[in-house]
Amino acid sequence: MTNLLKIYILALVTRVNNPTAMCPAKRRSTSQDVAKMAGVSRTTVSFVLNRVEGVSISKATRQRVLRVSKKLNYHPNAVGRKLVSGKSETLGLVLHQSPEQVFADAFLPQVILGVEQAAMRLGFHVLLKQVDPKDMTGYGQLIRENHADGIILSGPRQDDDELVRLHREGVPVMLLGQLPDTDLPFVDVNATTGAETAVTHLIELGHTRIGMITNAPLSYTSSQQRKQGYVQALRSADLELDASLIKEGNYTPASGYFAMNQMLIESPRPTAVFIASDVVAMGAILAVRRAKLKIPDDMAMVGFDDIPLAEYFDPPLTTIRLPAFELGSVATERLIQLIQGKKLDGNEVLMETELIIRESTVRNLAHA
Repeated sequence: MTNLLKIYILALVTRVNNPTAMCPAKRRSTSQDVAKMAGVSRTTVSFVLNRVEGVSISKATRQRVLRVSKKLNYHPNAVGRKLVSGKSETLGLVLHQSPEQVFADAFLPQVILGVEQAAMRLGFHVLLKQVDPKDMTGYGQLIRENHADGIILSGPRQDDDELVRLHREGVPVMLLGQLPDTDLPFVDVNATTGAETAVTHLIELGHTRIGMITNAPLSYTSSQQRKQGYVQALRSADLELDASLIKEGNYTPASGYFAMNQMLIESPRPTAVFIASDVVAMGAILAVRRAKLKIPDDMAMVGFDDIPLAEYFDPPLTTIRLPAFELGSVATERLIQLIQGKKLDGNEVLMETELIIRESTVRNLAHA
């Protein structure tokens, strides 16, 4: 059978199974079609559909254009909308994490979902951009090239000059986290209080030698705040602060595994540890198990975040619950307020945390 005959048979079978498949595609409606049917100019159609403000068009004309557009199933091109309005109707969500850290971060999807749903409800799209901590330049192009009208930045760092520069240029910026000594608006949890609550729980259980594994390097504000809560809890209980018991995590289970192995060789070994990220705690738990130690008998643990998997760890993880979805949603709503030129009711939003007690600190809790 020749190739030409094969092609003919394939086309014939396709036509029999799907009679419309070989028919010419229906022509898409254009702004000229809408203008002609509505009895207006293409410019008027563009102004109405792109919601251009300050243009004198009667209510009746606007309604007629919208009615015809719906009838013809016509939607203005996104590129054209940008050219007319100067707005992209898109938010840039910038993540200060390496690809490995992003993939390991089980807390992040809930935040992103909050951002996406709030943006969709308010007529915006979300453009996700991961920025490696080793090279934090470049995300300003989202604004300068009109890809985004404003930025939500997760994981602000003290050494991020790009962020401060954008803010000074008047770019709408909203932080998920905080950058001390600046007036950048932010939405965050009270991480210091949350960390203090976690460590106080361990102290109340009788532990006096308590270690800490950070969620990230201490160049991150969130890591500094959680360390501050740890220190405050020890001081309030008149317990000695041993700097050798503070180890750095880096968002991933692997970093928790490494940090916990370092913790276990300390002498005397701590009897409890506060781990400032549930994801990092996953690796720490494995390190304890491989050392033939029991949780919580030999090493009690408190995490931070309350990711969905935390209650299914072995043992289930005592942790600090954060309102992840609400963080993303509120940050988005406030950023859009800035984009629309509205004034915020205060520069900061701090959400509360909650201690969730499970069997990594209280043995046989499920049977109590």
